[in-house]
Amino acid sequence: MTDAFTTRFGFPRSEVSLANWRLAPYSAWSFHNAAEMVPSAVIAAADGSEPPAADPSWLLAQTRAGGAQEKIDDFLRRSHTDALVVMKDGKFVADFHAPHHDPRAPHIVFSISKSLTAILAGTLQEDGALDPNSPITDHVPEVAGSAYGDATVRHLLDMAVALDFDESYLDPESDFARYRRAMLWNPQLPGRAEEAMLGFLASLKKGEGDHGAPFRYRSPNSDLLGIVVERAAGRRYAELMSQRLWKPMGAKADGFVTVDREGTARAAGGVSVTARDLARVGELMRNGGVTGGKRVLPEIWVQDTLTGGDADAWRQGDFAHLLENGRYRNKWYQTGFANGAFFAIGIHGQWLWVDPEAAVVVVRLSSQPEPVDDPLDLECIALFSRIAELS
Repeated sequence: MTDAFTTRFGFPRSEVSLANWRLAPYSAWSFHNAAEMVPSAVIAAADGSEPPAADPSWLLAQTRAGGAQEKIDDFLRRSHTDALVVMKDGKFVADFHAPHHDPRAPHIVFSISKSLTAILAGTLQEDGALDPNSPITDHVPEVAGSAYGDATVRHLLDMAVALDFDESYLDPESDFARYRRAMLWNPQLPGRAEEAMLGFLASLKKGEGDHGAPFRYRSPNSDLLGIVVERAAGRRYAELMSQRLWKPMGAKADGFVTVDREGTARAAGGVSVTARDLARVGELMRNGGVTGGKRVLPEIWVQDTLTGGDADAWRQGDFAHLLENGRYRNKWYQTGFANGAFFAIGIHGQWLWVDPEAAVVVVRLSSQPEPVDDPLDLECIALFSRIAELS
C-alpha cells in the first residue's frame, strides 16, 4: 500500500538521507524540510497571519519573453520551480506553488543567505559595532594564520578575498566536500577527523595575488562573515536575524538556519524561509530599507549596496559571462540594466529579483537538479523582465 508521502512525492520518506538530500528527486521534499536533515536554529518571526494567496492565473497563461511560445506555467513546471511569488507596488499579485510544495513551509534559499547575512552586517555598521574596513582578525582572531589573516571585512562583503578554494559542488573528494562535512551537510566519512566550520575556515590558505579585485565567488567568505557579525553583535546568528530583520520587517513565518556541531550558523547558504517572506525582503530593499513607514535598514547602506561595487572587479571576475555590466556589493548583485534591477541568487534555482522601475519583486524557489545551470539562469532573467512588463 502506498502511503500519502510516496503518493505526493513519488518516493518514500525512508529513502531521503544526508547523503542524497540535495539530489533529485529527493530535493523536491528536502529543500523545504532542510531542518529535518541538518540541525537548525529558529529565526523567530513577528506575530501575524499571512494574507490569502493571490490568483496567479493572469500570469501563468502568458508566454515568455523573446518570442518563446511556451507559456509561463509550462516553463515553471519544466524548470522544477517550487514557488513563484510576485509583488507589485508592495502587494502580492501572484502566488504559484507546485503541487508538492507547501507555501507555509520555509524553503532553503542557499546563497541568498549571503545577501541576508550582509543585511545584518549593514545594521551593525550603522550602529558603529562593525567597521567594514576593519581586519577580520579584530573579530575572529582564530583565522590569523589563514588566508583571512590579512584581509578585511570589506573583502568578505565584496567577495574580494584571495582564497585557494574551488566551488566544486559535485566533486566528492574536493575541499568543498570537506567544507560540507564541516557544516553537517554531508555524512562524515569513516576514518576522517570531524571538523566544525570555524576550524575549517581557519585552515584555508591564501590564493594567488592580493586581496581585492577581481570578484572571486567563494562561499566560505560568507560563513566567516556570519561569525564576524555574531562576534560584533554579541548575539547568535538566528537571534540577530530575528531582531534586526525578520520581526521588524513583519515576516509572517519563522525561518531556519542550519548549524554545525558547535552551533555555528551556515550564513553562506543554510537559511530557509517562505517565498512571501523572502519577497518582503526584496520589497524592503526596493523601498530603501523602509516598510510600513518604519525604517528597518540604514538608508546609506541600502544605497551603497544598490549603487556601489567595482565594475572592473566584476568584468575580471567569475560571473561576467552572465551579466556583462553587472556589479557586486555587500553580497547583492546589480544587473547594470537601465531599470536598476538587482537580485540575490542561490544554487538549484533560488532567486530574489527586484525591478525598482516597475515596482516589482519576484521570488522563485526551485528544486532544479543541477546546482548551477547558466542557460536556465538566463531564461529566468528573461522571465523576470517579462513579469515586470505584465504586472
